[in-house]
Amino acid sequence: QVQLVESGGGLVQAGGSLRLSCAASGRTFSSYRMGWFRQAPGKEREFIGGISPGGTTIRYEDSVKGRFTISRDNAKNTVFLQMNSLKPEDTAVYYCAGKLSPGGTYIYTTASDYNYWGQGTQVTVSS
Repeated sequence: QVQLVESGGGLVQAGGSLRLSCAASGRTFSSYRMGWFRQAPGKEREFIGGISPGGTTIRYEDSVKGRFTISRDNAKNTVFLQMNSLKPEDTAVYYCAGKLSPGGTYIYTTASDYNYWGQGTQVTVSS
């Protein structure tokens, strides 16, 4: 079992950058596939990207491709979401999610595929 805690959210102007972190407890973080999701008011939670356990495979949704970068440091039990060129439509609560699934490079894109969730961190982009 793993506990996830996000940090790094805040208020930023359009065009700015933020870096979110998701720190995991436990000793098997390197066996978890990790995903980033976001949920804007009145909208469903949407997948924005994910990373394989070893960090060799990363997938992004088209809406963030080229602007957002996902990485992980398994030695520090942390996954990161670097967000650049932020737009007002990026405003949402951002969540990291984990699924215990060692080996392979498949990236799950559906929220129900993930077993563990952080509490979320608010990102607000002003125009």
